Amino acid sequence: MIELYYWPTPNGRKISIMLEECGLAYEVRRVDIGAGDQFDPAFIAISPNNRMPAIVDQTTGISVFEGGAILIYLAEKAGRLLPTETRKRFDVLQWLFWQAGGLGPMAGQLSHFVNYVLEDHPYAHERYYNEYDRLLAVMDVRLRDREFLADEYSIADIASFPWVMPYRRFGNDLDRFPNLRRWFDLLKERPAVQRGVDVGKDWRRDEATNERARELMFKQNSETVFKAASAPEK
Repeated sequence: MIELYYWPTPNGRKISIMLEECGLAYEVRRVDIGAGDQFDPAFIAISPNNRMPAIVDQTTGISVFEGGAILIYLAEKAGRLLPTETRKRFDVLQWLFWQAGGLGPMAGQLSHFVNYVLEDHPYAHERYYNEYDRLLAVMDVRLRDREFLADEYSIADIASFPWVMPYRRFGNDLDRFPNLRRWFDLLKERPAVQRGVDVGKDWRRDEATNERARELMFKQNSETVFKAASAPEK
């Protein structure tokens, strides 16, 4: 049994989709990031960066944080969605890390200015919109002559899909990217992807309008880390 520490964000959905694709038994543990659950000492013991998602494999006793590492762990556990042959394996891994180092962080910054910042910041919005737009084009070019990012469906696709999902909210038009549109439409019809995206969809979320939630999520510094690390477990 896998314990999934989760909140319905793109990073969380990477893992819920993966668990559904692999058919692994799992239980969801809510980490309400707007309420500050990520600072619970018991959670920090699993995820030292006080970020979800994280997992605990009850079978092995192994806990893993960071989405890319979790995807690799689950792929190896299930024997699926990550090839063993060296060339194919690194084709998948380079696109997984491309997502972790580029698409996710840039889309996340754009999301911050679109969804959470009340004041106008034209430079910041343009900066991250343009980079998100560029990264969508990188995917489109990559998909010109292949069905998936690394030829076969893999954890690279699973990692990227949730960050393409909010393209409309981010002000983009996927029809500008015909190859990416084909890929996106193909993935969204997969039953396991649909089930993974639906996890937590009915949970109440008010981070965008709740000042305390925004403070918990975006006004952290070193003192936040030290304070959380010294808090007693409940």
